[in-house]
Amino acid sequence: MIKLLYYLKKYRVAAIAALVMMLIELTVELAQPYLISKIIDNGIQQGDLSVVWLWGGVLVGSAVVAFAAGIASSFFASHASLGFGYDLREKLYDKVQAFSYAVFNRFATSSLITRLTGDVTQVQDTVFMSLRFMTRVPLVVIGSMIMAVVGDPKLGLLLVVMVPVLLVFVIWMIKKAALLFRNVQRRLDAVNGVIQENLTGIRLIRVFVRMGHEIERFAGYSGKLMKGTISALRLTETTMPFMLLMMNGCIIAVLWFGRRDITTGSATVGEVVAVINYLLRTIGALSALSWILVTFSRASASAQRLNEVFDTEDVSDSAQDEGSRKAEQVGQQSGQSGQPGESLNTGRSVQTGKGNPVIQGAVDFQGVGFSYPGSEITVLEDITFSAKRGERIAIMGATGSGKSSLVQLIPRLYTEDQGEVRIDGNDSERLDISTLRGAIGYVPQEVILFTGSVRDNIAWGREDATLEEIEEAARRAQIHETIEKLPNGYDTQLGQRGVNLSGGQKQRLSIARALIRRPSILILDDSTSALDVATEASLLDALEELSCTTFIITQKISSTTSADLILLLDDGRLIGQGKHEDLMDSSELYRRIYESQYGEGTPHVQSIH
Repeated sequence: MIKLLYYLKKYRVAAIAALVMMLIELTVELAQPYLISKIIDNGIQQGDLSVVWLWGGVLVGSAVVAFAAGIASSFFASHASLGFGYDLREKLYDKVQAFSYAVFNRFATSSLITRLTGDVTQVQDTVFMSLRFMTRVPLVVIGSMIMAVVGDPKLGLLLVVMVPVLLVFVIWMIKKAALLFRNVQRRLDAVNGVIQENLTGIRLIRVFVRMGHEIERFAGYSGKLMKGTISALRLTETTMPFMLLMMNGCIIAVLWFGRRDITTGSATVGEVVAVINYLLRTIGALSALSWILVTFSRASASAQRLNEVFDTEDVSDSAQDEGSRKAEQVGQQSGQSGQPGESLNTGRSVQTGKGNPVIQGAVDFQGVGFSYPGSEITVLEDITFSAKRGERIAIMGATGSGKSSLVQLIPRLYTEDQGEVRIDGNDSERLDISTLRGAIGYVPQEVILFTGSVRDNIAWGREDATLEEIEEAARRAQIHETIEKLPNGYDTQLGQRGVNLSGGQKQRLSIARALIRRPSILILDDSTSALDVATEASLLDALEELSCTTFIITQKISSTTSADLILLLDDGRLIGQGKHEDLMDSSELYRRIYESQYGEGTPHVQSIH
């Protein structure tokens, strides 16, 4: 929690102002029992109304001052805590955005969502309570003890003895509750994960009529969350009864000994009333500890979870040179560096910033081996091939053969364990990450579309793209005519994840988003699987006019016949490479794939477009 308070530094003026106003309010409140004792002893007991009016007026005036100071304290505390929460959430989001794939996979998506929302809010609320209440509680207790001793040393001593006993109990309770609430937050992550899976796969759930199963599964996780929360709250709620028992016993003792002191004349009625008043204020302050205890325990667990994200070391933090932020700008620069009106078919390489080399598009793998972080399973082993600028590379292989893993090494979503991935003859790890990724158009296997218009989704690849450039990219992706038939054309709003589009339309739209970047390297990760043969052929013909190096993962022979190089993967190993004719002669596996699609004995197909 203390490490996170660094983000409060920006709002220290408001935080200090909140504490000063709180101290003014507290000082006035602590003085009020003393004023009441004066009214009783010097006014009521002596029958002097002038004294009653005098000190009564001072009492009313002090109450007005305390009221105004309390409002000001709440205002400044709110300003500081809300600003703190905003900055903390922004920095946390920036940290997550900068994660490499390897590090990002350490955290479940549902857990990151909980940390960015619930955990940050919990810490933010605790900062407000600290400025407004948590700091006030110990000061009320300490101030009440001092004023009670000043008013009547013997009676005040009872309060001085009782408070430390209660504080030891409260500290033990906070430590115990923090562990329980940490477990509650983990179970909340699990509940959010189930909700996310359910909402994402709602169509599949309904088709398979698994609603009852999912309801039971959610109830199971939700029940564990409920039980954990009950256990934590049961512990914290025992604080209040115990403290009330101790403090009420102390009040009885003060009344007993106070009556005897009044009888003997060693204490006045006003002094006894003042001590009781301070005792009641102490009870009120300590009573709030049960509420504060719950909040602070939750905040302690939340702060630890946030620190786990901030403390996560990622080599990309330094090596990428803030690439995660710059990559977005680089895609825009690629469109700005050409002459006005330059079209997509120029085949221009991407200039990615002043002083950075231009990516031409040549890609070489030299003895590359790769395993996913934390896994001992070898995904790729001794992969070696060379792709020249402007060539089309088709990658084939069975499910799990490592096709997607291979292409993810090109934009350095992951880093190889052995060998080298070279771009234009340079080790990719030595290239600025923003330069590299800004020159790449990537269409992932899982199509991701964003809420917004069709125009926005295509321009997401390069925000400064003109409508003419967007339409040209759509034409190359074979989606322009389909878009024009939509109710509002390019301004048609897409539903969540593009729900109002077919699978093929989503794929072509995502391809257009990659083409608008004018990439030097284009990666299509099984991105034509939902396209019919004629549409796929038109798309491949359109890509021929571009000079970018194209990697296309496919299971269709029609996509490989015109490729300059075909890579055949099996269980992470490169078992064959060459052109269509070469593999038909040298690879039994490739011939079996060919025959499964075109029939045994079919003449070799040179190009199917």
